Amino acid sequence: MSSFYTNENFPIKVAQYLRQMGHDVLTSHEAGKANQRIPDDEVLAFAAEMGRILLTLNRRDFIELHNKSNQHAGIIVCTQNPDLLQQAEQIHKAVAESGNMKGVLIRVNRG
Repeated sequence: MSSFYTNENFPIKVAQYLRQMGHDVLTSHEAGKANQRIPDDEVLAFAAEMGRILLTLNRRDFIELHNKSNQHAGIIVCTQNPDLLQQAEQIHKAVAESGNMKGVLIRVNRG
């Protein structure tokens, strides 16, 4: 299974569902990085240093960071989805199909 790091805008419930599916998920709150206005490039660097795929709803900024450099453990940008279980299932399926996520950006859209 995969190791993820969620930035602070990512739904906790999706992280919980991913854990139930067998993934290792660390949230920004658990890492002591919440509510500190940490720049996005530092959030991505932290995830990369830990070998964790970044999960975020902040699509624009993290797509831009990926386009500048693919030196990361993977990025999954998601649209907001009120069906949080569906979102977790989509993430689970995307990483299973992708294989090695190093330097890869995946978009997970609602529906």
